[in-house]
Formats: sequence, C-alpha cells, structure tokens
Amino acid sequence: MSVTPDARTPGESQEAVEGQASAGRSAWASLRPMVLRLHFYAGVFVAPFLLVAAATGFLYACSFQAERIAYAHELRVPVGENELPISRQVAAARKAHPEGVVSAVRPSPEDGATTRVLLSGVRGVEADHTLAVFVNPYTGEIRGALEQYGATGALPLRTWIDDLHRDLRLGEPGRLYSELAASWLWVITGGGLVLWLGRRRALRRSRGLRGRRRTLSLHGTAGVWAAAGLFFLSATGLTWSAYAGQNISDLRDALGQATPAVTATVDSGGGHAEHATHAAMGMETGKGVGLDTVLKTARSEGLSDPVELVPPADASAAYVVRQIQRSWPEKQDTVAVDPMTGEVTEVLRFADYPVLAKLTRWGIDAHTGVLFGIVNQLVLAALAVALVLLIVWGYRMWWQRGRGAGFGRPVPRGAWRHAPVPLLLLLAGGTAVLGCFVPLLGIPLAAFLAVDVMLGAIAYRRRTHPSP
Repeated sequence: MSVTPDARTPGESQEAVEGQASAGRSAWASLRPMVLRLHFYAGVFVAPFLLVAAATGFLYACSFQAERIAYAHELRVPVGENELPISRQVAAARKAHPEGVVSAVRPSPEDGATTRVLLSGVRGVEADHTLAVFVNPYTGEIRGALEQYGATGALPLRTWIDDLHRDLRLGEPGRLYSELAASWLWVITGGGLVLWLGRRRALRRSRGLRGRRRTLSLHGTAGVWAAAGLFFLSATGLTWSAYAGQNISDLRDALGQATPAVTATVDSGGGHAEHATHAAMGMETGKGVGLDTVLKTARSEGLSDPVELVPPADASAAYVVRQIQRSWPEKQDTVAVDPMTGEVTEVLRFADYPVLAKLTRWGIDAHTGVLFGIVNQLVLAALAVALVLLIVWGYRMWWQRGRGAGFGRPVPRGAWRHAPVPLLLLLAGGTAVLGCFVPLLGIPLAAFLAVDVMLGAIAYRRRTHPSP
C-alpha cells in the first residue's frame, strides 16, 4: 500500500515519505529474486516427494468410503430387537478365536453396526496391530476377523494406503520422505503466495494468454486458492513426524500443553489384588464386577457411543473406558473403573484438555479426514489434486523457461548482495532457528545453499579464467 501525503505525520516532509516508500520497494526488489530462487530450488528438488505425498493422500482420502464397501459384511448386520450383553458378545468372539488376549472391546456404536473384540498377541498379526473379531450384537454371530490398526480402527485396505502415504511401506526410514514433504510444503506455498502478491496476479486472467504466461497464471491462481489448505496440511503433518514432531511434542510438554491421560491404577492391597489379577487377564475369567457393570458405570458418567473398553493391564490397573468419536463434535472423555468394586476412580473430560492438546487433536483428525466426515475427505481429495496440478504446472514452467533448450534455466543468483544487511541478518537468524527445529527443512536448505555457492564459484571461475 502506498503512502499518500495526507497520511504524513506532522513535520514529515514529502521527500521523507517518498524515501520510505522507495526503501520499501527496494527491499522487496532485492528480496523477490531470493524468494523466487528458493521457490525454484525447492520446487524442482522437493516436488517429487510432494507429488508422492499428494497421490497417496488422495488415495487415503478415498479409502474411508472404499473400506465401508470392501468390508460391508464385517461392519454391518441387519438391525435386531435387542443387543446381547457385551460380556456374551466377547465370549462368542473368544470361542471362535481363543488365540491371543483381549486388549479392547468396541461395542456396537449404532443400530446395525457390529461389535469389535480386539485381540493382541495373535500370531501373524504385527505387534502394533490387533485382530478385530466382528460380532453381531443381536445374535452373537461372528461376521469375520480382520487386522486393525490405529485409534480410528483402520482395516487392511485403509491401513495399507495409510502406510504407503506415511512411509512408502518402508518402515521408519520411509518416514523421512513424508516429513521432508511436510517440512517444505509450507515454504514452497508461502514463497509462491508472496511472489503472487508481489506481482498482483489476482488482476490477471489466464484466458487469452499463451505459453509460459498461461502456465504461470494457472499455477499462481490454483496456488492462491489452495494455499490455506496446504499450509494446514504442512503444519498438521509435522505434528506427528519423526524429528520435527518430537520437537513439537517437547515444546508442548515444556509449555504444560501435553495431552493428558487418565490414571488407570487402583489399590492392589489385600484380597483386592487377587480379583484385580483375574480382571487383568483380558476379561477371560468373569471375576470382578464384570464387563457389563463396567460399561454401565461408564454410561452413568455420560460416556455415550462410540466407546472402547480396555481391560486392566495388571493387578494394580483399572478398566479404562474412553470415547473414540473423532468426528465433529468430538467425544474424547475417559473414565477409569475399579475392576473389583465398579467404582469410578478417575474421570478425564476432553473439555479440560489444554488448548494446544485440543488443537493438535482437531488438526490431526482433520488431516486424516475424520473430523468432518465425507466433507473433510472431499476437501482433502481436492487439495491433493490441486497439489498435483501445481507440481505439473511448475515443472512445465521450468521446461518452458528453457525456450526449446530441453532443460529449464534457473533463476539468476546473486540477488542477496543487493538486500539490506539488517534484513539479511534477520532472515539468516530466523532460518537457522527454524532449521534446527525442523531438521528436514534445515538440512536440505543448507545443501541447496552449498550447491548454489559451489555452482556460483564454478561459473565465476569460468568467466574469469576461460579455457584456452
């Protein structure tokens, strides 16, 4: 925004106002080539990782509906008149699948939905997965058993796509790809937005343009429309990444904003220890107050469906009943119940979570497409398509910049020499701090700079010492 004479402060000359405006334009003129070069390097070298993340993210956004279709037999049953007690449903599941131990039970959350009895320690099932046995809550019929992963209850199809998106199914080393993509997505998006605003490309239209100008217009317009969503995906993706995610978690802990957990312990003294031990054996013996009483107690504390019941882990532990609805409005309350007396030993309400814990929960759920249901999933799919188009148009612009040479020309280097020193120091300091906090941003950026300096030195040597 320009400064008009009417906006001058008392005693301020017209020349001073014009000088300030000129200085602002000069700062942007020196900064723009630097932003453009960073946008270029990041776009060329990081875009392949973003392309994979966008393609797999699109598949994941579609996997929720695909899962409902693929596993309809296990997930849905005809609605009956009355549901069996949850203990009888668990007994039916254990009769059909005596292997492993019961690690949790998810009662039917709505009419026509099956109950899931989750078994851990089953041979052939990954250690961090469970075997979900699907029980008809009206008849006790076993509808099937499938491997399940995560708090959202992902079944094999969605789990496979989730692994592909998160780590390319390569395990922990593969997570570096997704963290690299999330670390750079906001930088590329922010750089493109700054460049678009600097050229006021909102006043231009792609109609009537040809060649690289048309590609640039399409790239810029789509980027502006998708910018908010891409920033969000980058920020939420980093929250559970390997390195930046740990730094974020440590920061939350330091600020007292960690996600709280219910204390699932009870007095194990005297005869209580024996009963608690029976209850800890995966709800297998029928000792203690029983699963039906525990569920009734949780209901009395306001824990409506959907819920998950976790048996005591040992003689000093309590039952934990928690709500697992992550669609809006979320249900995330938790209670601990004494396995012998059936009394509530602790209640943890989602409303009492720290602010950052709530924001993290909402952000992750929106990122994974569960917070707003199918609308959420459609938005994620649209953002994935937009990111793919942005990458394709970006590479096309690079190709067109070569003007038939078969290889795109980079943006000229050396713009930093014209930038104000205070601005350079501010940028350098901020980048160093941010690079340490988000290492898969800082390390590649340092590599970009090293390569750029090396190429500049080679080019300078060739100019000053031409070959004979």
